[in-house]
Amino acid sequence: MFQLGKTIVSEDIIEKEFVCNLASCKGACCIEGEAGAPLTEEEVLILKNIYPKVKPYLRPEGIKAIENQGTHIKTDLSELETPLVDGKECAYVTFLGNGTASCGIEDAFNDGQIDFKKPISCHLYPIRVQEYSEFSAVNYHKWPICDAACSLGNELKVPVYKFTKEALIRKFGLNWFLQLEKLVSEL
Repeated sequence: MFQLGKTIVSEDIIEKEFVCNLASCKGACCIEGEAGAPLTEEEVLILKNIYPKVKPYLRPEGIKAIENQGTHIKTDLSELETPLVDGKECAYVTFLGNGTASCGIEDAFNDGQIDFKKPISCHLYPIRVQEYSEFSAVNYHKWPICDAACSLGNELKVPVYKFTKEALIRKFGLNWFLQLEKLVSEL
């Protein structure tokens, strides 16, 4: 672990390699697991505002889940998340013709309908950020469904921090990322 500004960063994000391999996993991270994508308070407001523009991109099952549960849920631990369809996939998930999961939010963004790409937790994956009062913990999340992404990252020699560069800049800013790159070059 090392400190960078108000973040404590796991060395795994510079030592581990990762490149999403959608051909292999079919977007399982949007389908597997026991919870929706973590959301920030700001994202909750954004999702409420953009839902009418995202709705046309969603599957009927996703629309029903959102209309029954809301554009977000609050867990028993007061954590904010995207709702799920029948306790399974994210309500915002869509599927391509080959069965690969996609994101209705990102589809609307890519079509220029909204200016919000997707929740930062999704954009950062496989990095997970835990917010504390004095700092943010930046960690690598290893999940067996991403083994093919680890293999592809290893083959292409792409460290996690480079794979998630755009998302890290979105979350922490360009200056933070440049400091991270400087630190990596000095190691």
